[in-house]
Amino acid sequence: MTELTASAQTPIDRAHAAMQAAPDDDTARLRFFERVADGEWFLLLDEEHDGEGPITPKVFPVEEDQFVLAFDREQRLAEFAGGAPYAAMSGRVLTEMLAGSGFGLGLNLSVAPSEMLLPGTAVDWLHATLGNAPAETHGKAKEIFPPHGLPEILVTALDAKLAIAGGLARLVYLSGVTYEDGVRSHLLAFVDHIPGSEDVLARLVSEALIFSGVEAGALDVAFFKSSDPLCAAFARFGLRFDLPDPEPLQTGPAAPGMDPNAPPKLR
Repeated sequence: MTELTASAQTPIDRAHAAMQAAPDDDTARLRFFERVADGEWFLLLDEEHDGEGPITPKVFPVEEDQFVLAFDREQRLAEFAGGAPYAAMSGRVLTEMLAGSGFGLGLNLSVAPSEMLLPGTAVDWLHATLGNAPAETHGKAKEIFPPHGLPEILVTALDAKLAIAGGLARLVYLSGVTYEDGVRSHLLAFVDHIPGSEDVLARLVSEALIFSGVEAGALDVAFFKSSDPLCAAFARFGLRFDLPDPEPLQTGPAAPGMDPNAPPKLR
């Protein structure tokens, strides 16, 4: 394995290096796990998958544990295993597939500085963490004002999370809010969201809170139509995030793991 220049490093390489450089920094460790969840991974398979039924990952014993192997670049998988079969999937889908199986996860083994073995307990923790979601607020807003006092790391984390939510809402406002009962908080208002996407969007906000090390409950989530009178106040006082356009629809057959609504199962 060779050392990489800064330009050749991938997001997981950089997050791993930051974690290794500050072993006592919980935030750096959380950000590494966030990159694992957000990234696309190429899972090494034992045999080709025909597109139907469970997949068969290649399993490697390490001492008394068993690990499946995933790589954050196709080239890295090829460097490790040549033309071996694989399935592409997000880190979220991968951890959902492995949760409770007892399998650990080997990342970029032998091919990158970010090589790491995550035991089954760490995979289960990440899956449980990704399952947390804040409750949608039902309080009625009395006053909207500019956001104040939020950690910069949280705003940056929100920006990164919302970048992967393209197509689920038109835009988002972050603002301060006072509710009718006198409670003051911060509100992330999704405008013109796709019906049914509430849970996904709320979970992304929860992840931004968790992986930035900010106490849960520091941010409320609500959903509005652009015709709602409050949107004028959000536009005046709030910090605006424009969500990217959705990815174009794939017309060919989907590879295993590419449909988040139908994650592959282990054989």
